[in-house]
Amino acid sequence: MKKEPLLFIVSAPSGAGKTSLCREVVTHVPGLHFSISYTTRPPRQNEINGVDYQFISPGNFRRMIEEGQLVEWAEIYGNFYGTSKTSVEEYRSKGTDIVFDIDPVGARSITEEYSDSVTIFVLPPSYGELKERLIQRGTDDESVIKKRLDRAREEIEQSNWYQYRIVNDDFKSAVKQLKDIIASERLKRKRKIVSQ
Repeated sequence: MKKEPLLFIVSAPSGAGKTSLCREVVTHVPGLHFSISYTTRPPRQNEINGVDYQFISPGNFRRMIEEGQLVEWAEIYGNFYGTSKTSVEEYRSKGTDIVFDIDPVGARSITEEYSDSVTIFVLPPSYGELKERLIQRGTDDESVIKKRLDRAREEIEQSNWYQYRIVNDDFKSAVKQLKDIIASERLKRKRKIVSQ
């Protein structure tokens, strides 16, 4: 019986730690691929093309949209972010489960395309803690941090449609919760295959 790959969609406000969580879980969970998004924003210090993001020009990104190469895309703070349809299908054809680190707009797009996706929202312990994390990150000025916090409120208010919610107040605990969700969903899939 063919194993249908699972798609785990992880969303969170900027600074809540979703990327760190996803990357940590992928190192511990066999058969799980981290989806690398395309973006038009410039790389931050220590970011590597093809590892953190696929960094491309706005012109190339627009071409990908026009040619229907993206399963989801969104414009955030003047930059574009998106996920390659070819990449998703390549890993699905291998039976590999995929974890996505994307915003709620992209999450909705993927669930429309793949209705059995598993959705997980990562919450910060508080707005105060989120603001502190964004300041400590040192990549944005005060006006950008304010925009990120305003957007965070909107995203958290819209997070009720996600199947799971994790509060990232302790990183190790949050990693364990994400690993447990993946294990639980894989077990459900196994039961489904056996019962068919």
